[in-house]
This record gives sequence, C-alpha cells and structure tokens, in this order.
Amino acid sequence: MVSYHPDLGQIPVEDVLAALGNPVRLFIVRELASSARPRTCGSLPVTVTKATATHHWRVLRESGITRERREGRTKVVELRRHELDERFPGLLDAALTATAPSLRT
Repeated sequence: MVSYHPDLGQIPVEDVLAALGNPVRLFIVRELASSARPRTCGSLPVTVTKATATHHWRVLRESGITRERREGRTKVVELRRHELDERFPGLLDAALTATAPSLRT
C-alpha cells in the first residue's frame, strides 16, 4: 500500500493550520519534532481509539505535515520539518512553542 504525500507547493496554509489546530494532532507533531528519529504510529502515547488515531495520522499526512514510509514490516512516520520551514517559514516553530489555552475562567 502506497501512501499519498502531497507536494507542499500545492497545500494552502489553511490546511496545515487546520491540521495543527487539533490537540491530538498537535501532540503527535510535538512528539515527532522532539524525536531524533522517525517514529512508528504505535510508539506515541495517544489516548484515542485506533480508528481515531488512524484518522489523525491521515490528516497529518494529507496536509503535508508528515511523511510515512515502510521499513520492512513497519510503517514509520517523520515530520516534514525542512519542507514545512521552507514553504511556511516560522509556522511550525510557532505551533510547537505555543502553549495550550487555559480552560480556567
């Protein structure tokens, strides 16, 4: 099975922002950004069902934020950081350093 990876030149910034706007996906991106190596989907401690996690991985891939590839029988995922920084300078850093809004009133 081959995964679809869009050319970042074809992706509007709105798609990237929408993908990063979900707390689960932002957590995944933060984990990938802090990893020295690509990760497997199952290596990240997400607290959603497998079907929901699969949806989040697909949104991240189709928005151009991540790239998936096979290594033997394992699928690994990596952040397309260099490409994102080239296409949208500063966007990923801003998203990664932003703090979550407080739920207190």
